[in-house]
Amino acid sequence: MIWYVAAGGAFGSVARYLLSTLVQERAAGAFPMGTFVVNVTGALLLGVLLRYSLDASAFSPEVRVLLTTGFCGGYTTFSTFSYETARLIETGDHRRAVAYIVLSVGISLAAMFAGFAAARALIAWRQGA
Repeated sequence: MIWYVAAGGAFGSVARYLLSTLVQERAAGAFPMGTFVVNVTGALLLGVLLRYSLDASAFSPEVRVLLTTGFCGGYTTFSTFSYETARLIETGDHRRAVAYIVLSVGISLAAMFAGFAAARALIAWRQGA
């Protein structure tokens, strides 16, 4: 299964790079339209693939993992976040869905700023060494 994930992930990553670059070049603005388009299309694609493959048993487990965890995961992990949130909402677990959204976005942003600070400290340390 690992090889299916790896193969799908490689293709998904290349697709993400190509599409986001193409869209961003055409949009030519400060808004990250390329990433936005990738996130939305990834969520749409993962929604179709998972719902169809799980409800219709249309794909073997290997093909399903290649397309979902592999391709969609390489394309955008935001699609997985969206799917997991939608599943929580569909099952009526609204409180957990809201907590997942708030914690995922809030803690991820905090972690990003912590990463910025760590990089600045590393740069300062290297320049001082």
